[in-house]
Amino acid sequence: MHALIVRLIKDEQGQDLVEYALIVAAVGLALITTVNQLSTAVVSLYSSITEGLTSIGATGQ
Repeated sequence: MHALIVRLIKDEQGQDLVEYALIVAAVGLALITTVNQLSTAVVSLYSSITEGLTSIGATGQ
């Protein structure tokens, strides 16, 4: 039983898969954060444009 545990601890097979999964998770988190901030900026820009158009329509120019 002791030999099995030692062999499992020293076995590095599958280690690359875990590392790639962590890299993919980090990149995914960065993308989610970036898209979230970008969408907030786009909504703010759209609101600014619609307010400008509304004020132009209200003044009749």
